[in-house]
Amino acid sequence: MGRNNEPLNTSESIRHLTLTPTDNKRLAALCGQLDEHLRLIEYHLGVEINNRGYDFEIIGSQPATYQTCHILERLYQLTAHHRHIHANEVLTHIQEGQDKKNAPNLGNKKITSAPMSAAAHIAKLKPRTDNQKNYLNAMQQYDINFAIGPSGTGKTFIAVACAVEALEKGLVDRLILTRPAVEAGEKLGYLPGNLSEKIDPYLRPLYDALQELLKGQKINQLIENGIIEILPLAYMRGRTLNNAFIILDEAQNSTQEQMKMFLTRIGFGSKAVITGDITQTDLPKHIASGLRQAVNVLKDIKAIRFTFLTSKDIVRHPVVQDIIEAYEKDQT
Repeated sequence: MGRNNEPLNTSESIRHLTLTPTDNKRLAALCGQLDEHLRLIEYHLGVEINNRGYDFEIIGSQPATYQTCHILERLYQLTAHHRHIHANEVLTHIQEGQDKKNAPNLGNKKITSAPMSAAAHIAKLKPRTDNQKNYLNAMQQYDINFAIGPSGTGKTFIAVACAVEALEKGLVDRLILTRPAVEAGEKLGYLPGNLSEKIDPYLRPLYDALQELLKGQKINQLIENGIIEILPLAYMRGRTLNNAFIILDEAQNSTQEQMKMFLTRIGFGSKAVITGDITQTDLPKHIASGLRQAVNVLKDIKAIRFTFLTSKDIVRHPVVQDIIEAYEKDQT
């Protein structure tokens, strides 16, 4: 990984970065286990990163070395507020930088990380691709939105983030998050525990998205007070949901009857977002997907918006995009 075995040519530059204040725990969080974060940056930007403690040397093209310095500086700022940095945060900063052009040439100089504002570490929703921006804008303009695309394109996270924002701004009174309880290619048999314990594994991804946006204790309080509901799709039958932000996740695993049932639950003052990947249906082969039917049946209704995301919108590890594209080629 990186460029350690490649000669430095005349088009490449060397840039130096010094991080302050010194803190061994923050430095370890920045670099990641076995320097995995540095290796990710090297792989994605085509640079070589060498460091001795807080002094970094970056070798590569001028734009890439500038971007690498900016990413390292920004990530080091984040460590002041939380000791651990996830690989997806590193990838997010890399993607953000690739959208910026005409970066100024700072020359070979030391850069000292500045103190971060108290609120700057709070998670904010930032779409990374044009399709994600269109998806976000659509949720602000339309009451019913479909987001269809492969795993890792941010379908669920962006929807949950918008739902939390709407709740905090008082635009809705409650959040309803639901999923079909369908086994993903495995026969799990009779799970142990009570009804809640049996259902929770199917709904865990929704809890995970909330956990990134709200503190665990706050989530529990909101659930106890009925402000947030996380439930299987089958439990939606017979309800009318007013002044709510409703998310149906993994909608490709809903039947045609379930999809119609869900869409007719929407009441006054509510928004609904339906997310799914029609290429990964876990329904039995003889049962048609409600999401696939909805795309065809509802496409001409002007009050409903469809956003189609692709492998280019994936914001997970870079190899995930390659995996999905390989499967797409194999299926054609």
